[in-house]
Amino acid sequence: MTALDVSVEQVWEWLGEVADPEIPVISVVDLGIVRAVRLEGEACVVTITPTYSGCPAMQVIADSVSAALNAHGIEDVRIESRLSPAWTTDWMSAAGKAALKGYGIAPPVQQAIDISGLHAGIRRRAAPDVACPHCSSPHTQLTSEFGSTPCKALYKCLDCREPFDYFKCH
Repeated sequence: MTALDVSVEQVWEWLGEVADPEIPVISVVDLGIVRAVRLEGEACVVTITPTYSGCPAMQVIADSVSAALNAHGIEDVRIESRLSPAWTTDWMSAAGKAALKGYGIAPPVQQAIDISGLHAGIRRRAAPDVACPHCSSPHTQLTSEFGSTPCKALYKCLDCREPFDYFKCH
């Protein structure tokens, strides 16, 4: 099969089944890593953006995207990496955020791009109020700006006492 035999919508659907290698309950589409799909003759070109520059999972993601499309019969797959614009948690889908919470990772609670402060200069945000993904308590505390991966912070719940990762806004 070639890319001539499928639609862009079908490719997006197939890519929605490709799990993120670090958080397997969320797809690379719901995470917002897949930025574009286009069909060029017999080739399918997929554009991906890393969650941060130097993300060690990008080659695994590229290989998984290619393997998924190969499994559906598309032989000519090209992966393009795009660093600009930089990935943002604003690109995550609502389904992806719900999957994170169900997995025990608090999803981002604020918009990463704050247009209200654009003309006021750069300001450091205070740690956001993050609800516990285990018991939904709002009584949580930032433990470390760095969690299990660079895109997460470590929190603890003051009610159920469980530690948890928070997917930082960026």
